[in-house]
Amino acid sequence: MKSAVVLLIVATMTTLAAASSDVVQGTPGSSVKVVIYDDLQCSDCARFQTMLDEKLLPKYSGRVAFIHRDFPLPKHEWARLAAIAARWVYEHNSALGAAIRRELLAEQTGITSQSLKPWLTEFASRNKLNPKGIIDALSDPRLIALVEQDIQSGKGRAVTRTPTAFLGGQSFIETILYEDVARALDEALK
Repeated sequence: MKSAVVLLIVATMTTLAAASSDVVQGTPGSSVKVVIYDDLQCSDCARFQTMLDEKLLPKYSGRVAFIHRDFPLPKHEWARLAAIAARWVYEHNSALGAAIRRELLAEQTGITSQSLKPWLTEFASRNKLNPKGIIDALSDPRLIALVEQDIQSGKGRAVTRTPTAFLGGQSFIETILYEDVARALDEALK
């Protein structure tokens, strides 16, 4: 099974909203929301993040909320800890919360279970965050519960093969194309 990326586009009248603990890029209060379940150790998620950064955010960030939810797969050794650390960073600096996710995804092939903590410490130091704080966060029950809440939410949406995209009434499995997402966003924004 590949990694998890789930997109769900919702218009104004849905009940899905960004929780205060969600990592949001774009316009948090937008009536159109893209909910993305991702795994920070996933190569498919890395490709999606590149598409998000290079195409979707430049075109839609002023009109759409891109909400990240964590869905670390059991087969990925360090993905859950990375998700917990990313939550801690986001709570301390929302811009850095998006940056750590982007960097983890971009550098995932060079990160191992053994190198994750030194990587996190270096990230914290480089970004003027508390290096001890980011490591202590890995065992914070509150942050662990937030990641688990996201996992359960994904399971509740029947995420089994990844990436899986729900765009309005359509679903896309294992292939997420910019053109498909853009078409669905354009329709939702009408």
